[in-house]
Amino acid sequence: MTVDHSKANLYLSSLLNNNNIDDLDERLKPKHHPARKKIPLFPGITDKALRRRWEALGVSEGIQSVLLDETTRNTAGRYEKNIENFIGTIKMPVGVAGPLRVNGVHAQGDYYVPLATTEAALVASYSRGAQLITKAGGCTTLLLNQGVSRAPGFAFASVNEVGRFVSWALSQIERFREIAETTTRFGKMKDVRVTVEGNHVYLNFEYETGDASGQNMVTIATNAICEWIKDNTPVTPQHFFVEANFSGDKKASAQSFLGVRGKKVTTEVILSEELVKKVLHTTPKRMEEYWRMSAIGGVLSGTIGVQGHYANGLAALYIACGQDAACVSESSVGVTRFELTNDGGLYAAVTLPNLIVGTVGGGTGLPSQQACLDIVGLAGAGNAAAFAEVCAAVCLSGELSIIGALCSGHFAKAHQSLARGSVPSEA
Repeated sequence: MTVDHSKANLYLSSLLNNNNIDDLDERLKPKHHPARKKIPLFPGITDKALRRRWEALGVSEGIQSVLLDETTRNTAGRYEKNIENFIGTIKMPVGVAGPLRVNGVHAQGDYYVPLATTEAALVASYSRGAQLITKAGGCTTLLLNQGVSRAPGFAFASVNEVGRFVSWALSQIERFREIAETTTRFGKMKDVRVTVEGNHVYLNFEYETGDASGQNMVTIATNAICEWIKDNTPVTPQHFFVEANFSGDKKASAQSFLGVRGKKVTTEVILSEELVKKVLHTTPKRMEEYWRMSAIGGVLSGTIGVQGHYANGLAALYIACGQDAACVSESSVGVTRFELTNDGGLYAAVTLPNLIVGTVGGGTGLPSQQACLDIVGLAGAGNAAAFAEVCAAVCLSGELSIIGALCSGHFAKAHQSLARGSVPSEA
């Protein structure tokens, strides 16, 4: 990572103004004095374990009462499979956006969407976009594909061994499928893609995971396959890893648009010129001009995909509804497109290839998160596809609203009034 020489000199000067070289050297050395008290690793969530952890932290009872309030203490058992070293829960403000009308293959109707965030103006913006879409009759939304991958890597002595291993592995696809499905009632292995780099082989296993987001499911299934490979392959690898950083797990990657990781969804809406002027206080032509400039800006800055702020809505929705918030890093890859229609209206579309979402498992069964899924009306089995379509519709809401604000000159004003100034009246 390079730094401009003038910035480097300025930074070094500021360091030396506040510290001499010997002080800096001492501060940066390894320290071997006794560490603070170790956090006790008691299994499960028990009163004894909680007490020992809080004693180790040595903080005030006031801090403890904030994180471990009476409600949290009474429901602590529900968190047992979701956290280690449990000490309590945090509280985030949850707002609701909507109604958002979705005309999807799986999601049908008007949805109220809970969003957990500490960023002022976010819920207001997404709610405005949702109501705009609803006034237009809703957005058309389609789940295009789904699958969650795990990509183990195998190292061999030579390319010759790689060829023999790949030839054997490709003849074992059905056996791999059988092994994977012994580990899960809901997961199904769909496909295996092979990538060779020198004497390394990556086997990218793709699964359907039902209504779960499926990260743990595919890890366990793939590990079982790897163990069977180790015991049965005619060409023994020097070593292997159950995930070799090829699947795109929790990161934006160039392969996002070539396949799917999670659920791939596209959604569109057509807005009349009158509706854009009334709700967003700008014009379709100006919004299309902004989109064109922002698309070039995205290309020039090297973004993967072109979009405004998917991560805002997805992070807030994921936290509220018990999804893996770290998956926003890959879920927020996508493409927004705005075009003028023949009658002067606005065509707007959003496509997201990596929505890692579920309505069962993970954090979806925790008290607050399950309540939020209940508000959406999509808690429990049978609802993951519909929830993915709602996620895409939420992103479309956010794109319309933020670009409308940028085009009308209201973007900074909204943050000023909602985050720093007085909150506008109900009227």
